[in-house]
Amino acid sequence: MRHPALVKWEKALKSVLDEVDIVLEERYGGKYDLHPARRPHGSTSNRSHDGLFDIRGEFTLGLGSTAGRGYIVDIDLKTLENVPGDVIERIEDDAITELRQRLPRVFPDRELHIERDGNVIKITGDLSLGKAH
Repeated sequence: MRHPALVKWEKALKSVLDEVDIVLEERYGGKYDLHPARRPHGSTSNRSHDGLFDIRGEFTLGLGSTAGRGYIVDIDLKTLENVPGDVIERIEDDAITELRQRLPRVFPDRELHIERDGNVIKITGDLSLGKAH
């Protein structure tokens, strides 16, 4: 059983990540062939199951991290092609820019930060689930 406030938080985060997915698909989706087992962008009910990108937010306690606890934003490219490192970095930079613009609209009363933590993108800041009653 999961706390209702956590379910609400993660549903809102998923909506933002889906918006970022759409933007990245528009910019990069036609540049690489999809994995043969992958459906075209927008053809399933879940953006994680189609298109070039599978973008997920996964909570981490941040043990051993300089940024501490937060949500790691995992951007998985679903292609068999070799994507150059500079393109991957550009995709990640675009994702960070989009997250910085979109998260405040979905979480207006929270101070959230999007940063690189080593080789991952992480959302940190006010991740509280509200007050106990």
